[in-house]
Amino acid sequence: MTSDAHTPPFRLNSDQRSAFAASFLGWMMDAFDYFIIVLVYADIGKDFGVSLERMAFLTTITLLMRPVGAYLFGLWADKIGRRTPLIVDVCFYSLVGFLCAFAPNFTALFILRLLYGIGMGGEWGLGAALTMEKVPPTRRGFYSGILQAGYSAGYLLASLAFLLVVSAAGLSWRWLFALSILPALISLIIRTRVRESEVWETTQTNLKITQTSIRTVFFNGKILRRFIYLVVLMAAFNWMSHGTQDIYPTFLKATDDGGAGLSPATATWIAVIYNVGAIVGCVLLGSLSDRWGRKATIILGAALTLPLIPLFAFSTTAGWLCLGSALIQLTTQGAWGAIPAHLNEMSPNAIRGFYPGVTYQLGNVIAAFNLPIQQSLAPHIGYPWAMTWTVAGAAVAVILLTALGRQAKGIDFRSKEKLQEVTAARPA
Repeated sequence: MTSDAHTPPFRLNSDQRSAFAASFLGWMMDAFDYFIIVLVYADIGKDFGVSLERMAFLTTITLLMRPVGAYLFGLWADKIGRRTPLIVDVCFYSLVGFLCAFAPNFTALFILRLLYGIGMGGEWGLGAALTMEKVPPTRRGFYSGILQAGYSAGYLLASLAFLLVVSAAGLSWRWLFALSILPALISLIIRTRVRESEVWETTQTNLKITQTSIRTVFFNGKILRRFIYLVVLMAAFNWMSHGTQDIYPTFLKATDDGGAGLSPATATWIAVIYNVGAIVGCVLLGSLSDRWGRKATIILGAALTLPLIPLFAFSTTAGWLCLGSALIQLTTQGAWGAIPAHLNEMSPNAIRGFYPGVTYQLGNVIAAFNLPIQQSLAPHIGYPWAMTWTVAGAAVAVILLTALGRQAKGIDFRSKEKLQEVTAARPA
C-alpha cells in the first residue's frame, strides 16, 4: 500500500492531484481555443472577406459538434476506462486547434472548428467524470467549482494572449492558435501519470456480475427521464452563459447598434477583469454548494444575475461596464460552479463517461445559435437589448428548472443507491 492511502479525506493524494490538474488544464485550453474565435472573429472575417453574421457560425459549429465528441469519447470511456480516451482526446483537439493557425480560407477554418468541437465535447465530460470520481465526496463542490473555473481561466488566458500577441506585438490572429498547443501538451503529460478510476473498475465488476449492459442502464425509464431533464437544464445554463460572454467583446468594441465604442485593448482588459470575477464566482459558489446544496447555490447565482443585467448591458463608460460584466460573470459562472459535481452525482456509475458530458453538450446544441441570434438582433434592437432578452430569459429558466429537479449532494459513488441504478436496470 502506498503512502497515498494515508492521505486525510479532505486532501488530495498525488494521483487525485494529477487527475484534477490535468482536467483543469484540459478544460482551460478548450476554453482558450474556443474564445480565441470570440475575440478575433471580426479580424478573421476581414481577412477572409466574410460577414460578421457568417463568422458567428464558427462558434455555432463548434457547439453543435460537442455532443458528438461527448458521446463518442464518453461511450468509449465507459467501455475501456477514462484514462486512454482522455489522452487520445487531448492529442486530437490539440492538433486540430494548432492547424487552425494555417487555415487558408473560411471553409477550411469552418471544417477545423467542426472537428475541434468533437474534441472539446469529449474533454469536459471525461475530465469531470474522472475528477469527480476521485476527489473526496464531501469536498466535491469545492473541486467542482475550481474545475469549472478552468473555463473562465481559459477565456482570461485567451484575452491576455490577445493583448500580448495582437495588440502589443502586432502579430496576426494565427499566432494565437499556434501558441495554444503548448499548454495542451502540458495537460497531456500530466494525464499520462493518472491511474484509472477505481469507481469505474468497481462498476465494471458489478455489471459483469449482474449481466447488465450499458444500453440497458441508459434506457431505464427513470434514468432516461432524468437525462432529458438535464439536457433541458443545461440548455438554459448554456444560453445564460454564452449570452453573457460570446458577443460581449464585439459589443464593447462596436461603434453602432448601441455598442460601447471602446478600443480593442480596453475591451480586452475588461474581458480579463470579468473573467477574474467568473473564477471567483465558480470557486465561491462551488464551495458553498458543499454546505447549502447544489440546487440552492445554482438558484442563488441565477437569481443574482437578473438585477445585474442593466449595469452589464446598458452602462456607457468603461468603468461601469467593467464592474457590471465582472459582477454578472461572478453570478452566472458561480451558478456553473456546482455543475460538474451536480451532473456527475446525478449520473449512473455505469454510464458516467458519457451521461454528464452528453447532457451538457446537447444543452449546448440548443444554445449554439445564441451568438448568431444576438448578432442578428443587434441591428434591429441594439446590442444591449439583444443581450438583455436572451440572458434574462435563460436565467429565469435556470431558476425554474433547478427548483423542479432533485440533487444527490455528496453521494458516495460506491453507495447502495448508486449500485441499485445498475441492478434496477438488469433484465428480468
